[in-house]
Amino acid sequence: MNWAEIWEKIKTFFTNNYMGIIKFFAVLVIGIIVIKIVLNITKRVMNKTKMEKVTQGFLYGIIKFCLYLLLMLGLISVLGISISGIITALSAMVLAIGMALQSNISNLANGIVIISSHMFKKGDYISVDGVEGSIHDINFLFTTIMTTDNKKITIPNSTIVNSAVTNYGANDVRRVNFTFGVAYECDVEDVKKLIIKVMKSNGKVRLDREVFCRLKTLNDSSLDFFAYCWCDTEDYWDVYYYVTENVFNEFKRNNIAIPYNQLEIRQRTDTPANPVDFDKLPDRVEKQRPEEKHVFDLENDDIMTIFKGHDKSKNKKDKKHKKDKKNKDKANQNNVPQNSASQNGVATAEIAKNGKNGSEATQGETAQNSTNQNSTTQNGAN
Repeated sequence: MNWAEIWEKIKTFFTNNYMGIIKFFAVLVIGIIVIKIVLNITKRVMNKTKMEKVTQGFLYGIIKFCLYLLLMLGLISVLGISISGIITALSAMVLAIGMALQSNISNLANGIVIISSHMFKKGDYISVDGVEGSIHDINFLFTTIMTTDNKKITIPNSTIVNSAVTNYGANDVRRVNFTFGVAYECDVEDVKKLIIKVMKSNGKVRLDREVFCRLKTLNDSSLDFFAYCWCDTEDYWDVYYYVTENVFNEFKRNNIAIPYNQLEIRQRTDTPANPVDFDKLPDRVEKQRPEEKHVFDLENDDIMTIFKGHDKSKNKKDKKHKKDKKNKDKANQNNVPQNSASQNGVATAEIAKNGKNGSEATQGETAQNSTNQNSTTQNGAN
């Protein structure tokens, strides 16, 4: 196929369908102009109402999508193409997308419910599904909450609709609750007057509302007082912290005891058990049991069995007798060296004693002989 043939086909198409092409561009231009006009009117109407901006954006997007979808179907119809098959295909595609995005569609529907019912607005302090914080953003799928510690938490709209929501920012005035515990020795009226005085001392507490304090509970170790005051919603935490800190300071200054858990430690007076000394345990003493006697059956036992049993019992007695004799001889041998050593010790002591006496006698005889010699010499001189 050359360029000449292609050009001929194009020329033939425009010659046969020139009216349809003119209608196509006419419908396209007029459709775009109409869509622009409708969208401008819709935006002006929404701005005049008190509708939330999120709702306005959502409705504006839906209207815009529907207008352009109608324009596309009109253009296809102008070209002479049957739109019934296209509508069927679009329906099947929408059904498949709906099944795949079922959870998102649920969040979308619940987002419409939240926005249209005005459950809360941006900036409100709410509590939902265990999360507390201020509303940071609301859209048709999720709601974003900013907690007091600056954490941004995103919650699906379906969770919010199916849970209990506490909106603390729905009203301009909010009540601040307190619970204080004191010892039983404290005077009830003094404690009540002191707590009320502290609450009224804060300039953010509204005096046009009731300032309340009463004894609520008699606990095991404390008297619990319940108190509350009113303030503007934005001043809630300032009032709460102020009253809590100053009540504690006033209790301390006025010697009002605050009970708390105490741990009492006692030193044990009993001595711990001594470790087991296995060396001091008594020796095993074997139980004396009677010897088993073999009963011979003369009728059933043969002669060899009888003689073997008799020899066996006799050998057992002989072994026991030899064992007892051996133990006795061993004990006698252990006693003999001790007796010999004691006898040798006595003999050695007697020999030493006799030797000492003999040396003393020899020394006496020597001294006497010297005396006799001296006497003889003296006599000779005379």
